[in-house]
Parts: sequence; C-alpha cells; structure tokens
Amino acid sequence: MWEDFILFVAVGFAAQMVDGAVGMAYGLSGTSVLLSFGVPPATASASVHAAEVFTTGISGAAHWRLGNVQWATVRKLAVPGVIGGALGAYVLTAVPVEIIKPIITGYLLLMGAWIVFKAFIGGAKSSEPPTWVGPLGFGGGFLDAAGGGGWGPIVTTTLIGQGAKPRYTIGSVNAAEFFVTLVISLTFLGTIGLELWPIIAGLIVGGAIAAPIAAYIAKTIPDRPLMMLVGVVIILLSLRGLLQALS
Repeated sequence: MWEDFILFVAVGFAAQMVDGAVGMAYGLSGTSVLLSFGVPPATASASVHAAEVFTTGISGAAHWRLGNVQWATVRKLAVPGVIGGALGAYVLTAVPVEIIKPIITGYLLLMGAWIVFKAFIGGAKSSEPPTWVGPLGFGGGFLDAAGGGGWGPIVTTTLIGQGAKPRYTIGSVNAAEFFVTLVISLTFLGTIGLELWPIIAGLIVGGAIAAPIAAYIAKTIPDRPLMMLVGVVIILLSLRGLLQALS
C-alpha cells in the first residue's frame, strides 16, 4: 500500500487544514475520506488516531505555551475521555464490519449535519459555568473512537455553547485530546494492530505540512464558512458510504 502514500498525505493535509483552522473535525474528515476509499471502519479509526497522537501532541503543547490550557479542565475531560475512548475502540473492533459500518457512517452523517448546524446558528453564550464536564468527556471519547472522530465537535462546541471562554476551551480540549487519542491508539494496537503504516505515515506528514498554513488561515478566514464546508463534505462522503454499505 506504499504506492498510496501520497494519497494519504493529501488526506492528512486536508484534515489538518480543517482542524487547524476551526479547531475540530480532523478525525471526522480523515475517517470519512478513508471510509469512502473502502478502508474498514476499525482500520480507518485506528490509522487516524495513530496519526492524531502526533498532531494533538503538537497542538496541545502549542496551546500550553500560549497560556490557553486550564489543567483542571484537562483533568476533568481526560480521565473519563480515556475510559470512554478505550471502550469505544474495543466496541468498534469487536463488532462485525457488516454491522458497524452503516452505524458509524450514519453517525458521521449526523456529526456532519451537527457541524453545519453549529456553523449556521453559532453557539449560544451563557454566564453559567460548564456542567457535566466528566460525562461529556466520556461520551466524546467513546464516540471519537467508535466513530473515528467527534471529540472536537462534541466536547468543544458543547462547552463553548454552555458559556465557556473559547480560548481556554479550545486549548484545554486539545490538551486533553492527546491523552484520549494515545489510549485509543494503544487499544487499537492491542486488538487489531497498526500494520497499515503507509496510511498513518501519510496522515502524519500531510498534517505536519498543513499545520502552519492552517494556523495562518485561522487568523484570516472566519470560522463559520470553514465549518460549513467541512460539514457539507462529511455529509456527502457519509451519504455515499451509507448507500454503499446498505446496497
């Protein structure tokens, strides 16, 4: 599969461009594209999360250096997120592909619609502190592993929608995601392995190239158009995959 290395570099580049610009959807974008190429759900999620160990580590460190990380929030998210992520990865590898693929594709379709919805109406602000942070981390970790993505759209948008400051929310969620992604990847390593290194290496290289460009775009282009774009792309890819899975 090494001949497809350049293709996965492009996938990683595109996914990181989206994630770096709007703070979410790396997993959703990467997994949706890999599923549309015929990669099995567990393999797609495992490959994306293995690559994300590197991208989230870099992102979390950058936010920490900029003072955007609140470690109390990181702990509240990371511990239940790790548990939910490990459980989600195990469920994904234990269920037959014929059963899980339509479910995961349908989940990605809903998440794409959710991103479009959030881009269209924006997040309601509240003066109240965020609630249910632990259960939110568990649910985000579980769906991120089982669905191949969703930590950012679920956790970040919910916390900001509850009134949390975007700067600290994005930084803390990114820092927590490193630990969640690391455990998810180790769970996949212990169940199905990580033998498709051309996919993983391509995603890492593409993400590394895109990271500084995406950071610049984040400063110059509004979030809503980019969120709308990624949501539409995920919806189209998921519809295609759902039709293939049900045919």
